[in-house]
Amino acid sequence: MDPYTFIKDAIITGKYEPGERLTEEFLAKESNVSRTPIREAIKQLEYEGLITPLKRGITVRSFSKEDIHQIYGLRALLESYAGSQAAQNRDDDDLNNMMDANAKYTEVINRNLQNRDMKSIYDIVKVNSVFHETVLAASKNEHLRFHLSKVVVIPLVFRSFYWYDENQLKHSLEAHQIIVRAIQNQDTERAKIAMQEHIYKGRDHVLKHYDKLKRKFRKGNEDD
Repeated sequence: MDPYTFIKDAIITGKYEPGERLTEEFLAKESNVSRTPIREAIKQLEYEGLITPLKRGITVRSFSKEDIHQIYGLRALLESYAGSQAAQNRDDDDLNNMMDANAKYTEVINRNLQNRDMKSIYDIVKVNSVFHETVLAASKNEHLRFHLSKVVVIPLVFRSFYWYDENQLKHSLEAHQIIVRAIQNQDTERAKIAMQEHIYKGRDHVLKHYDKLKRKFRKGNEDD
């Protein structure tokens, strides 16, 4: 695994906690590489907003409640607009891609319910991201892609899914299905509202568990 992916996965899953200080030396040892590729990985992670540079080393980005409100508020604004644009501009390939993503989403949710571990949660996050990407692609708006890349903070998405129970996972899938139907029917207003509601539910779930954000998410450390 390359250093960028290794460090990013460790941040997403909570191996490196919010606020934790890390050094190039430590990360090079952890990744079993020299410090040069670590520096490149750090630049990319800083660009993505996952870490904050220090005079010596870095710190894993932490989030205040205000941060969460602002991040999800922007996501709701941008992704709901993407949904309405997708309803207006989608073609058959776009619809097929959305349906395929939802089929895979169903698979990983079912797998998670049978064996709930870090990998299954991470798989849900990845497939969920694919679905949202299909909606964005259907919008035919590259400017949205640029701005959304700045506000979709994967560690927050991961934490949201980490705390989802069976019913909440199923409701997430149902929300995806409602969004697809609205886009298929070219109902721009319904697609916009459905996506907005979907994003805000994710926000509310993160805020509900805010006090647990700084806890580690290592397997065997679940005390919810």
